[in-house]
Amino acid sequence: MEKEWHGSRNGTVRDSRRTSHGGLVAVTHDVPPQLDELVSTAHRIRQAIESVIEGKSDAVRLTLTVLLAEGHLLIEDVPGVGKTMLAKALARSIDCPVRRVQFTPDLLPSDITGVSAYNQQTREFEFKPGPVFANIVVGDEINRASPKTQSALLECMEEHQVTVDGVTYQLDAPFMVIATQNPIEMEGTYPLPEAQRDRFTARVAMGYPEPTAELEMLDVHGGTSPLDKLEPVATTAEVRALIEAVRGVYVSQAVKKYAIDLVVATRHSPDLRLGASPRSTLQLVRAARAHAALAGRDYVIPDDLQDLAIPVLAHRLLPSVEAQGQRRLPEQVVTDLIRRVPVPETRGR
Repeated sequence: MEKEWHGSRNGTVRDSRRTSHGGLVAVTHDVPPQLDELVSTAHRIRQAIESVIEGKSDAVRLTLTVLLAEGHLLIEDVPGVGKTMLAKALARSIDCPVRRVQFTPDLLPSDITGVSAYNQQTREFEFKPGPVFANIVVGDEINRASPKTQSALLECMEEHQVTVDGVTYQLDAPFMVIATQNPIEMEGTYPLPEAQRDRFTARVAMGYPEPTAELEMLDVHGGTSPLDKLEPVATTAEVRALIEAVRGVYVSQAVKKYAIDLVVATRHSPDLRLGASPRSTLQLVRAARAHAALAGRDYVIPDDLQDLAIPVLAHRLLPSVEAQGQRRLPEQVVTDLIRRVPVPETRGR
């Protein structure tokens, strides 16, 4: 039985199975009607961010993709290229609670999650929420905190909850952690453990701006920071609606299998001593849904997975000793796997 998928912008997606005699049996899936609104709202957020970040449209698009995929973003690059600025711009573009944490070696887990303090008037312990009790948490230079403090983010990033003194507190949706780190300066830093890196949906590198964009930056940022003028262009309720719409984007069985094939290929690559986890498969598909929705499609195609494979998978992979000797980066390995893994025969209309 040959399987195909068909997508349309008019609100339906069909998962078709071709029988041996050539007939098609189609199953129709409803698609959220908010798709056009999603594209419009996302465009407003993107324009607001790009009014602050010059010439980094790909990084901005990936940031929005991670937000709508209910994930977390790791921004990794050298100092001065706008890592924290990108995180702040997204935070200010949405009218929701935002907290920033400057990670330092003396930061304690309770400084992030919160602490139970004794109230002498009521003679009871009261919970004082930490900065993770916000919709967007910006963690600046996350690798400067100790592993014990970094681990305070594990529960909230995966389960959207915090447990303090045996009591579990749920975090409001949407919840997104945007962390920055400098991969060059290693003095006084603690590398992120693999368990934490795996909880970041994607990693993005800002890179140096083009000369024209840098010239524009001098004109715009020369007097005052454009962040001071940035006003929210979307509400928390609107972002929740967008996330709900993304959940309804259709993914065919053929595309799901292609995602699994890509991830499994990393586990068998001789260039890697640690492949991608099952969590990465789930996050790759979630991000592909958001990527398709931002493109105005109500269905996922293999191109969505290919576009996101490097930012979603590469930071989770550990190269083998031989690959390190040949200076083969995980990004290069993923690129080779994309070329080798067969793409499913699909047809959309």
